[in-house]
Amino acid sequence: MSSHTLSVLVENKPGILARVAALFSRRGFNIESLAVGTTEHPDISRMTIVVNVAELPLEQVTKQLNKLINVLKIVELEPSASVQRELVLVKVRADAETRSQVLETVTLFRAKVVDVAPDAVTIEATGNRDKLDAFIKVLEPFGIKELVQSGMVAIGRGARSITDRSLRAIERSA
Repeated sequence: MSSHTLSVLVENKPGILARVAALFSRRGFNIESLAVGTTEHPDISRMTIVVNVAELPLEQVTKQLNKLINVLKIVELEPSASVQRELVLVKVRADAETRSQVLETVTLFRAKVVDVAPDAVTIEATGNRDKLDAFIKVLEPFGIKELVQSGMVAIGRGARSITDRSLRAIERSA
């Protein structure tokens, strides 16, 4: 089994997220990461789904996804042909003694302090999974008070857009 990143363009309609997630669930696949948001076209949303499955079952799920009425396009994004990022917000203990070390770590990882309290700082970092795991590991000795991570978002490299043709398909059906 290997990790696959799918970019799924769907009509921005209620219930489509539940139908897509149910399709993976019925097959017994665990979705490792799921991020959904509208695209540059308000009628289209992009789901970025990361799933760890073998190649053949993924092909079967992809075919079933294509049969869903609100699914417009599915593209598997190869890591070398796409930009993939995640976001983490982490609240770290940072008293007078350790604050300068925490801020040094923030600079080293090109992260950003987004909130400061007398005994803690909240940091925002973006990057690939390996970078964020390393960042969290370096912050652990300071004391992580709270942590939240987004799912992966990804987009293909280069000038081509997968939403252009999908928007035309919506316009034709309207």
